[in-house]
Amino acid sequence: MPDVFPAPIKSVEAGSAAAKAGVRPGDVLMRVNGQAVTDVLAYRHLLSQGKATLEIARPKEAPRAMTGVASTTQDHHRLQLSAPPSLEDTFTFDVEWEDPGLEFEEVLFDGIHLCANKCDFCYVHQMPRGFRKSLYIMDDDYRLSFLYGSFVTLTNLSEGDINRILDENLSPLYVSVHTANQDLRKDMMKWWKLKVKDEKAVQIRGMIERLESIDLYTQIVLVPERNDGENLDDTVEYLSSRPNVISAAVVPIGLTSHRTNLPDVRTFNREEARDSLRRLNIWRKKFLTERGTRFVFPSDELYLLAGEPLPSEEEYEGFPMLENGVGMIRDFLTEALPELPAALPEPRRVILATGTLFAESLDLAVEPLRAIEGLTLEVRSITNKTFGPATTVAGLLTGRCFRHAIKTGEADLLIVPPTTLRYGTELMLDDVSLGELRQEFRMDVRAGGATLGELARVILDGAQSSGHQWGMSAHAVKDSGHTPLEIEVAERGMRGQA
Repeated sequence: MPDVFPAPIKSVEAGSAAAKAGVRPGDVLMRVNGQAVTDVLAYRHLLSQGKATLEIARPKEAPRAMTGVASTTQDHHRLQLSAPPSLEDTFTFDVEWEDPGLEFEEVLFDGIHLCANKCDFCYVHQMPRGFRKSLYIMDDDYRLSFLYGSFVTLTNLSEGDINRILDENLSPLYVSVHTANQDLRKDMMKWWKLKVKDEKAVQIRGMIERLESIDLYTQIVLVPERNDGENLDDTVEYLSSRPNVISAAVVPIGLTSHRTNLPDVRTFNREEARDSLRRLNIWRKKFLTERGTRFVFPSDELYLLAGEPLPSEEEYEGFPMLENGVGMIRDFLTEALPELPAALPEPRRVILATGTLFAESLDLAVEPLRAIEGLTLEVRSITNKTFGPATTVAGLLTGRCFRHAIKTGEADLLIVPPTTLRYGTELMLDDVSLGELRQEFRMDVRAGGATLGELARVILDGAQSSGHQWGMSAHAVKDSGHTPLEIEVAERGMRGQA
């Protein structure tokens, strides 16, 4: 009997083939056409072949929500059921060129594929203790890359994985390259030999060329005196030579203050950041002339570290790497401020809290609002007390950070970055909610907007934010296992450190 990866069913569409067959929420998909199904992609692939027979089991007890993640993929999914499905109590139904009408609790049925590397710059290795277990899972799963755009290194792929990517045309994928120099890549990423399933998978040039039919969006996490300088030029030159590489994002290394027993690395100084931008701008001009695209896109952080102005909206070419921190500030500024009132009906004190990296840019952006009579507006740069002052992005601020920086009753409204909140909730990384902060600070606390115009409406009218929240890609899958395929891709702050 082949392995089975029970897939709990979240909902059944009314009037669908599954509903007519008697399938109900809480039932479990066992096999399709007699085959074990590892994930929703494999499920869809089997259905696409025309006729399919679905085998459904009914657990003796209703599934319970997962409260933790065990060490293996098999255990990960057994935690989803309070009792194994009774194999005697199964039934089948057939569909032919028809969607059965099932929505599953998870997109991955066999668990998340784990990382085979120990990168010098891995953010998981720099996490402080005390957070939920899901935040310490080192995921590196090509299926999540295809579904949500999360970056993978490819080093943990088996021959079967590679063949599946090609056969099912899982395109595009998002790949962390870092460097095209194989010896340097090995030194920076330090993959575990016992975790590498196929020695060919760690050869980055060979993998890019093997996946020639798959569009690849790549990224380079840049580390001073390692893969910058001439090595950066060599990497960009190689990536641009491959027809299947669509673009390359360049993101400077992100560090926390929790680097116990890790190699000594540092962030970029201004001159180093400027040198990297100078090199990249030479390439960007060359590519634009020759190919009609700039191809390589530095992240906002690199411009801010260099003290250089951000590119225009046009230069981001539709913001294809927005969730990787490339163009977020420019995108924020694209919606201009609405028509502003001369005065407020009642005086209002507002604090805009943000990370130290974005504070100056935000302060300049909201300057026109300070002319409104009755509005006292302060942009407050928040030092990260959880990850340390080296962590400057807004998305990694936590409830603890705001508690250190805000005094009770000092404002009427506190606005926090929407990227600090978990998708669909008012919870931050450390599980502190906006409701708790409202009660503690004795003021209204709201999430800011995804654009400058929306932020102004939150400030002036108390509008509800629709700004991006974190929860994209593997983070949501790891945290709850209840992520719909249509989940919005949102920048969380630590994206780009894979």
